[in-house]
Amino acid sequence: MRCILFKLLFVSVLCVSVSMEAQKKMKPNIILVLADDISARELPIYKSDTWSPPKGGNTQDKKYRGKTPVLNRLAQEGLYVKTAWAAVVCSPSRAMMMTGRYAHLHKWWGNKTIGKYSSPEGKLESYPLYASSEYTIGHIAKAGGYATFWSGKTQMRNKRLELFGFDEGVFTPGESSLAMENPYTDFKVQTKKVNGKKVQLNNNTGKEVSTYDQSSWYWQPHVMLMNHPTASKQFEWWPNNKKSKKEFGLQTYGPDVELDFILDFMERKTAEKKPFFVYHTSHLGHDAFDFLNPNQKNKWPGTPKVTYKNGKYKRTNPWITGEKGEFDTHGTVTESGIHNHINYLDYQMSLYLKKLKELKIEENTIVIFCADNGTSGYGKNSPDLQKGTHVPFIVYAPGLYLTKKGEQDVLFNIADVLPTVAEIGGVTIPKGYEINGESFWSFLTTDKKEHRDWIYGYKDNMQIIRGTNLMKDGRNKWYDVSKTPDDLISYREIKNWNNESKKFKTDKKTLEAILPNFDLFDVAQNGPLTEKDKKKLVKIEALRKEKLAAMKEKKRKQKKQKSH
Repeated sequence: MRCILFKLLFVSVLCVSVSMEAQKKMKPNIILVLADDISARELPIYKSDTWSPPKGGNTQDKKYRGKTPVLNRLAQEGLYVKTAWAAVVCSPSRAMMMTGRYAHLHKWWGNKTIGKYSSPEGKLESYPLYASSEYTIGHIAKAGGYATFWSGKTQMRNKRLELFGFDEGVFTPGESSLAMENPYTDFKVQTKKVNGKKVQLNNNTGKEVSTYDQSSWYWQPHVMLMNHPTASKQFEWWPNNKKSKKEFGLQTYGPDVELDFILDFMERKTAEKKPFFVYHTSHLGHDAFDFLNPNQKNKWPGTPKVTYKNGKYKRTNPWITGEKGEFDTHGTVTESGIHNHINYLDYQMSLYLKKLKELKIEENTIVIFCADNGTSGYGKNSPDLQKGTHVPFIVYAPGLYLTKKGEQDVLFNIADVLPTVAEIGGVTIPKGYEINGESFWSFLTTDKKEHRDWIYGYKDNMQIIRGTNLMKDGRNKWYDVSKTPDDLISYREIKNWNNESKKFKTDKKTLEAILPNFDLFDVAQNGPLTEKDKKKLVKIEALRKEKLAAMKEKKRKQKKQKSH
């Protein structure tokens, strides 16, 4: 209750700070689409000569390159950023987007290294963003007078989704503070004990599988509603009425469900003459267990088939029959491959544009398309070069007089989105509250030629930083990035600084001087802790190191035995 009262208090304070001038004007709607695990190189606009094949890795085979006519158009009529960075993996990257801050503040260093804190309830828990960083992007938008909607993946560790500043939400797979089992789908991989041994089971077939625990967010998905007008309580599983229950089944595709709810929200808020902020965290781009083909090792489950002709998309309605792992898609579902996920995202962007035109709000809406980190099997989790950090970033706002078009050879960071939303909404963030992102609104709307001097990414205690000419990756290797190679990563490594120009040496010192501000993983990994929890963490860390040493010794002995 104390946490909820705090939220209400600071939102009211923020609302007071919204300028009267901003309130008088009709604010532009904002649609923020955050795709999942998609490197910039996967989109044709980035002109890479290499992209990802269905099994991961690298290919130059054009049949595996995504086709993005709609995103191409948005990038050319709007703009796209040549070098935009995120963190290298989901959790810290989404924390950066949600807070506009880096890990030294929000403590989400990596997927497995989220800082702990002592909760008000007296428990040692992962540090939730609403506790570490109270001004989340949802609260900022809400304080700016926006109706707020969050749809898709959350990645918030099941932590009180109602406290992130969103009026409504549709989550896949469904997450909430309520421990409920979804009664509508058994497409789930779950660790269970069988004959005293822990195994992972496909709940649909009852057979053992080798993957990670997950609920389906693609076919026959797990969907939870938050504060939805059709729901009878704050969190409710969907389908939740006769019509949706009748239609739900094998042919139900999670990304379609997410977008349908978003478009309905846009329609409702437009009718109410209220500006809206949509945060669409799509799963598209993320690999997953393929429940329709459980015996195949598909990295990216297929999507409904779409074709683009004469400036329009046509979608083939999925027809899927069968049960218990034996399914027939009747040719209505694509083969595996991230290129098909990218194609489907492009199709969805066409639906956004169609709805904006239908509602007559296209010229008062800002659309931002980006991704959270590099592609699985290539860049995801990688601290090398900019493999994990380099993501697409497109801004489209046809009626808002953007002063730039097409490719922009500047530096952006996804932490920049939150302060940009604040500036558009007329929200003043209190002095003394550190925000690491920088608003790019003036870059979009004035003759300003540059946005920022450096960009930053991270994974645990590895820091990645880049300026206009130099980049240091997470392995502490330095590269000359003054010219872009064909594959977007094969930069010249700098090994002998004696041979480099004075300008490069000066730039190196400048970037090195920035890093100590954020390099706190080893000394301040966690949030506020009680003395009791500090001692507990010391014991946990000692046990972890002991187990790690035992595993290394076991591998050493196995390697020695093989060599004999």
